[in-house]
Amino acid sequence: MKTLHQDPTTLSAQALSQAIHGGAVSCREVMQATLARVHRLNPGVNAIVALAEDASLLAQADARDAELAAGHSHGWMHGMPQAIKDIANATGFPTTMGCSLLQGNRPTQDSLIVERVKAAGAIVIGKTNVPEFGLGSHSYNPVYGTTLNPWDTTRTAGGSSGGAAVALALNLLPVADGSDFMGSLRNPAGWNHVFGLRPSQGRVPMLPKPDAYVAQLGTEGPMARHVRDLAALLTTQAGFDPRVPLSLDTARETFVPTQRQAEGALRGLRIGWLGDLQGHLAMEPGVLACCEGALRSMEQGGAQVVPLAPTFEPEAVWRAW
Repeated sequence: MKTLHQDPTTLSAQALSQAIHGGAVSCREVMQATLARVHRLNPGVNAIVALAEDASLLAQADARDAELAAGHSHGWMHGMPQAIKDIANATGFPTTMGCSLLQGNRPTQDSLIVERVKAAGAIVIGKTNVPEFGLGSHSYNPVYGTTLNPWDTTRTAGGSSGGAAVALALNLLPVADGSDFMGSLRNPAGWNHVFGLRPSQGRVPMLPKPDAYVAQLGTEGPMARHVRDLAALLTTQAGFDPRVPLSLDTARETFVPTQRQAEGALRGLRIGWLGDLQGHLAMEPGVLACCEGALRSMEQGGAQVVPLAPTFEPEAVWRAW
């Protein structure tokens, strides 16, 4: 049995999982370190809201330790603290969607993504902040206030998964869930220097659904500080559920590639590059150059990058939206 000689909140999610299962750190120690960091840093950025009581969370961590001692693990997220975006339901916590009219909304059933991370062993510690109803690229609302960018508190944290992105950037969470309608996973990830993935529609089934139409425009997905952690969380979130008939059946056991798979993953891949839609999208200096540098790295890995011009009028698409 190894002893962990570093703060567990600095580990990647997969390294944290290995440390917990290998006995290098207990679930209680992980929870204590997480709560200490949340209490110290969260008041300055307001990323995690509706935080549960320390005593309750430590008791849940003790229960996870007892299960491990008895030889039982729920999964790779066993004992891992999680805060859920305040659009999804997590029993024991309000789902306000940032709206003051919903402050008393206490769900009696978990959303499917919450159900799945709990089944993998995660402990829900609170919610992450959003714009009202999750609509907007800046995370502020009349219930919990504004989430600030930890790199520069005069800048926006992005949205609508702003609380999740900031919590990741400050090591308050190892991985986090988000959701995306028009960039809600992607822009806060980019603005906080973490990763967010909008999966293909149906890859991560959404339940409960607000309605049959809008539910086909948005999707839930993973966020993380490390790409392999992103893939691991996507593996947990993804998969067919009969209650969501349009959900995709995931044939693979994991989205985390082996070393051999990773080395050859780009070979033969064709990537269409739209850039700024020929000047239609406003870009700060350096953004396009950064993306183009990443594309060159992909070409070196065997991908073919094809510059494309849009075959549609961007302004007409925006008006239609």
